[in-house]
Amino acid sequence: MVHVLPTISTTFIVISATLVGFGWYYIRKGKQETHQKFMVTGAVFALMFFLIYMSRTLFEGNTSFSDAAPTWIKDSYFVFLIFHITLATIAGVFGLITLFLAYRKEFGKHRKLGRWTATLWLLTAPTGVMVYLLLYVMYPGGTTKPMLDVLLGG
Repeated sequence: MVHVLPTISTTFIVISATLVGFGWYYIRKGKQETHQKFMVTGAVFALMFFLIYMSRTLFEGNTSFSDAAPTWIKDSYFVFLIFHITLATIAGVFGLITLFLAYRKEFGKHRKLGRWTATLWLLTAPTGVMVYLLLYVMYPGGTTKPMLDVLLGG
């Protein structure tokens, strides 16, 4: 089965991380305008990921991990997933703050937090790809239930 939305959203995360990596490279070279373009575009791709992910969660649901996988794989997956979600949440919040600081031209604070933000994002993206590979390629998942149905008692 082809999982179009998860594939698109995972691709957006890879693009976002790649752009952030280039943005970091260009600021190290002193090219502020190029840095800004890469970082803002990277943030747009991260936002597109988030919108697809949340829409899919609300209307389609999240895919459950395969029952066919060995228990130790399932347990490892859930520990890894918690790590990924925590890392992604922290990176997302840091990203918003870092962008806000740049917008306010508070470049000293932006520079200090930006190093952490970029590092976290460059760690988050590969863990997201790994979650995708485990859930959709290596151990294709099970059923889904839209969050709206869960919330509305459906």
